[in-house]
Amino acid sequence: MQSNSGATSQSVLLPRSERSIPAGAEIVGAVDAGELISVSVILKPIEPLDLKQLGGRRLSREEYAAKHGASPATADKVRQFGIEHGLSVNDAASDLTRRTVVLQGTASAMQKAFGVDLKQYEYRDRDGFTQHFRGRQGSLMIPAALADSIEAVLGLDNRQQATAHFRKIGALGTHAAAERKTDSSFTPVQVAQLYNFPKDATGTGQTIGIIELGGGYQTSDLQQYFKNLGRTAPAIVAVSVDGATSSPGDPNGPDAEVMLDVEVAAAVAPGAKIAMYFAPNTDRGFQDALTTAIHDTTNSPSVISISWGSSESTWTQQAMQAFDQSCQAAAILGVTVTVASGDNGSTDGITDNANHVDFPASSPHVLACGGTTLTANNGKVISETVWNDLPKGGATGGGVSNIFSKPDYQNNVNVPSPANGSGGRGVPDVSGDADPKTGYQIQVDGEAGIVGGTSAVAPLWAGLVALLNQKLGQPVGFLNPKLYAGATAGALRDITNGNNGAFTAGTGWDPCTGLGSPNGEQLEVVLRQVSSQMQSKLTAGQAR
Repeated sequence: MQSNSGATSQSVLLPRSERSIPAGAEIVGAVDAGELISVSVILKPIEPLDLKQLGGRRLSREEYAAKHGASPATADKVRQFGIEHGLSVNDAASDLTRRTVVLQGTASAMQKAFGVDLKQYEYRDRDGFTQHFRGRQGSLMIPAALADSIEAVLGLDNRQQATAHFRKIGALGTHAAAERKTDSSFTPVQVAQLYNFPKDATGTGQTIGIIELGGGYQTSDLQQYFKNLGRTAPAIVAVSVDGATSSPGDPNGPDAEVMLDVEVAAAVAPGAKIAMYFAPNTDRGFQDALTTAIHDTTNSPSVISISWGSSESTWTQQAMQAFDQSCQAAAILGVTVTVASGDNGSTDGITDNANHVDFPASSPHVLACGGTTLTANNGKVISETVWNDLPKGGATGGGVSNIFSKPDYQNNVNVPSPANGSGGRGVPDVSGDADPKTGYQIQVDGEAGIVGGTSAVAPLWAGLVALLNQKLGQPVGFLNPKLYAGATAGALRDITNGNNGAFTAGTGWDPCTGLGSPNGEQLEVVLRQVSSQMQSKLTAGQAR
């Protein structure tokens, strides 16, 4: 039960902030009253975001900040609220453009400020590991005077929010060489060649942003890996978010995710700069990493790759809303966000006999990336089917959101009805090689191995986007409306065989592999045509 010990007659529930405790979690103690906690208070924008009203027009960073950032007056209200409750503002971590005010103080002060009762919990996750976290139940309370100012409060609960969507063949290390002989694996360069990525582009002038919620990289690994590929190791900038840093240590853990992401993206787009945003694996850390990347004017990524996520059912609606609005901000600014759709088939690993999709892949404002099994010979694709190794292995995530409504760009494709009557956004949008049996040869912490999962598809598409941006001379930005515009014949290979559990592939878009896998050079042609058509409509609309 929730305790509203800090609530007053002038307090109201913060909408969509309700949180429950994972099944099987047990209280193991009280939170130390003196424990220092930081929370990100996400403020509502000066003006709501409306991509439809903009009609494809992009905003400059200055225009976005002026219209859709947070107002100084709103931030001052939150600051005053914090002072009244014994909390201070971390000005260095707060940002009006990111609509984020970071409050910090003791657990005792936080509980009174937001009317919650924090406890220490323990539970065993689906992988059999024991997790400890500071948690809460029920909804948050905020002053009625701030009801029109606050969108979300993240960080009171610090449970692990997301999992990395990679799959490997056995343990990385001594057996990898033998396994490689028996499995049809590829280097990322070979996958790009099979998908006909533009050959006369390297991603020069582009920055690929990569979100990481754990693990780290070793420069020596990257140097050796790219030397073996005959390519120069990428220029990498590591950005710390909420105190997290690159922390390598386990080749079979998050390090495999980090190295898969950077090795795939940089091999595909060797001329691009890589900016890696390391953040704590919490809802607050994930949100802060995304907004930091989107609004990073120093590195200015034109595409952001995300290989982490979890079922919609594990998120608070306030966190999903804040994250999706940040993805809308990326779209308005011309930044593409590619996201892995998950590796647990149509259930997304939730054992309730229902279908679920992964978030943030289910955000209507990201390019959700599903997975295939790719077979090739002599540099040519022989077959491509839906990746599904269940029940012992993994399978591409896909299905229908129970939270986000079907976007306009999916109106002309056959998206199944959502299970609960609300929602409707179909996942994924596109796909690529993800089966670890036809996976990617990588190096992690000095060990060679073969890794797959939809985690590989997000950076693969991010690398392709970097190439397309260079070729087109401008960011492709929010790709989804262009891909669904109906002019993509030949640009996407339709995957028509296989299933991911509840859903079966078929002609056209489906909840397994979306619109299909890429034909990079033809996609460039299509995007030139669609961008020209959209620009003509935009110009005509402005003239009226």
